[in-house]
Amino acid sequence: MNRFCLGLVVASGSWLAACGSTDDDGASAVDPDTAPRVAVDRFGAGAMLQSRANNPELPGPGEPVDFDREPFITRGLSPEGVSVTYYNFDVQPTQPASIFVLIREGESTPVNGQLDIVDVVPGLAGYSDFWRVMRVSVPSSYVANSVTSRDEIEAMGFPVEMTDELVNYPVVPEGSTARQRWGGASAELERGWYQGQVVHYFSFEEAALAGDEVPTAPIFVTFNLNPDVAGGGPPSGFAKEPGSDQTHNVLTALPGDDGYSPLWSVSPYDNADFASVMDLTSVREANVLARDVANVNCPVVDAGD
Repeated sequence: MNRFCLGLVVASGSWLAACGSTDDDGASAVDPDTAPRVAVDRFGAGAMLQSRANNPELPGPGEPVDFDREPFITRGLSPEGVSVTYYNFDVQPTQPASIFVLIREGESTPVNGQLDIVDVVPGLAGYSDFWRVMRVSVPSSYVANSVTSRDEIEAMGFPVEMTDELVNYPVVPEGSTARQRWGGASAELERGWYQGQVVHYFSFEEAALAGDEVPTAPIFVTFNLNPDVAGGGPPSGFAKEPGSDQTHNVLTALPGDDGYSPLWSVSPYDNADFASVMDLTSVREANVLARDVANVNCPVVDAGD
């Protein structure tokens, strides 16, 4: 491995400093700290419940998002009626996208310092917060971040192994925050590569996920106005206890329970039953208006407050 510094280079009338490293094939590493950023927009094309077209106050493309405020965080109820907190990352498909993890030949852990690589971002067809892990085998001489896109992986002919491991990594604008995690896990914003540009994403690891598709779990919710009323359903907001942020949205499992998944299959119930619904037993007696109307990424981050 050879280290080098290009120093000052004249480009388009500007002085640029570029330092990096090369592998034995002469490929240059890219510094994530100085690489261009993607202006991520979760509320534009493709957004369902959290769309700027319906709510102009949502942050613009590339603007940091504070996910610790409504409408991005909700207080619901556990199966036993305990107050729980979960984030809302909008409707997501059960079909995962692909994330590429680079591992040197003969090793079992990812290349130190190499950012994982994705090939789709919010607003593009095929995007999902959920990613299927693809293991990419690179030579022992490989230098971290000398490959920064799926196209480069394919051009280099690196072997790719599809695993059944799924991860929940919502891609968000740089500077965004979501400070809570189940069990006090790290809430640090992570970085990856997308076509030579840096993207940022949250990591939620409260449950191990695997399979060809993202598993779902049932959740029962109710709104201020029932979905069959003009302006009802999600635009009217969740029904809450007076003077409180406590909804009576009932989850059917918590992290660590059999059947838990952060991808919830939503079934709305009649808001006339709001007061009587306090846990899974009582919601089963409520008038469920429809079943499995959407799948929403809502990782649980706390229970018992």
